Amino acid sequence: MLIEFSVGNYRSFKEKVTFSMVAANLVAKDRKLDENNVFAVNKDLKLLKSAAIYGANASGKSNLAKALVFMKKFMIDSSRETQSVDKIKVEPFRLSTETEKEPSFFELIFRVDNLQYRYGFEANQDRVISEWLFYVPKSRETKLFERKLNTISISKQYKAEGLQDKTRNNSLFLSVSAQFNVGIAEKILEWLSHTLNLVSVSLDDVYIGYTTNCLADDQDRLEIIKLIKNLDLGISEINIKSIDLTMDSIDSIIPFETPEISKEGMRNIWEMVIKEANGKETFVTTLHKKFDSSGNYQSMEKFNLERHESEGTQKLFVLAGYLVTALKEAKILVIDELESQLHPLITQAIVKLFNSNETNPNNAQLIFMTHDTNLLSNKLFRRDQIWFTEKNRYGATDLYSLAEYNVRNDASFESDYIKGRYGAIPYLGDLSNLVDIHG
Repeated sequence: MLIEFSVGNYRSFKEKVTFSMVAANLVAKDRKLDENNVFAVNKDLKLLKSAAIYGANASGKSNLAKALVFMKKFMIDSSRETQSVDKIKVEPFRLSTETEKEPSFFELIFRVDNLQYRYGFEANQDRVISEWLFYVPKSRETKLFERKLNTISISKQYKAEGLQDKTRNNSLFLSVSAQFNVGIAEKILEWLSHTLNLVSVSLDDVYIGYTTNCLADDQDRLEIIKLIKNLDLGISEINIKSIDLTMDSIDSIIPFETPEISKEGMRNIWEMVIKEANGKETFVTTLHKKFDSSGNYQSMEKFNLERHESEGTQKLFVLAGYLVTALKEAKILVIDELESQLHPLITQAIVKLFNSNETNPNNAQLIFMTHDTNLLSNKLFRRDQIWFTEKNRYGATDLYSLAEYNVRNDASFESDYIKGRYGAIPYLGDLSNLVDIHG
């Protein structure tokens, strides 16, 4: 379960942008929203099942997702996929002389196996400045380890003594600990790898491959196809076919020389492709019903997913595996630009899957960035589920919740947002004289 995520140039600004899934102490307009959209972890903590983040273009919505992507990858891979001279891929806030040379700050608060953890680090492009891990074994937060430059203090519970010297300046102690089989670190990184899924708007092979693999391995196949069918795409069935890729099979279908690339160069490229694909190529075929002129069903027509289906259908195929797996296994799903290529009713249906005790009994969490104002409704969201990003006059992002506003629960969230009452909208200049028609 995700509780909070914070990011920023903390040391200099003394500020951080914090996104929280903690339910605020408020009562929604409809009691069913409280019953469905919120779940109790214990008597002191209630969390939200979904949250939407709105804001103008370039206001920082996608940067929040990118920060999570970086944090996850760095936590998992920093000890094994980097060399001592490699740069850390953080980006300081460059629009302020005060912060452009300061480290970036990242922190997650989450729960694993009924224990709450708070983990974070500060880093610049050259080294990790500080790092910390705390947990709550009973009622009080307790330190597991804390790092300041090259000094790392460790509690007995963490059982990682002696690993300080194995930690490079550009790697995380948590990552090193997991590599050397420290139980708590292994458990945290396993949770991070399998529970926190981040999906970009991109339709590239990385994301398409997830649903494809689910179907090929017969994992959640029935639920994935049922979801796609019920979202009115006209698809009756989905077939997956894998073929073995070898250089001999490629020779017969790919020209091995072009004006730009030699035969040897082309073969080297395809050898890399085959290696990365583990020697297999998978094709996704969708089946549609074919009818005669009288409307009588005749047969099934096969469509290639990537060549014949719309971008909206491809996007839904990308999401289907992630959505079903999240709901079944109580995962956290972060989607940037959820509404891209999708009809508003489909995005609404996806949100409702998470905001329901019936379809989300395991308390999976959905966080998404969007421009779809059709979702801004007090019948779909509590005020604490709606977030906004807005840049100040200095270019820094501010993140805040609608729960911070003193508005009635029955207010028209969409209308008020478009009117600018909550901020987080583009400020448009005078476009009337943009084109000189008398020119």
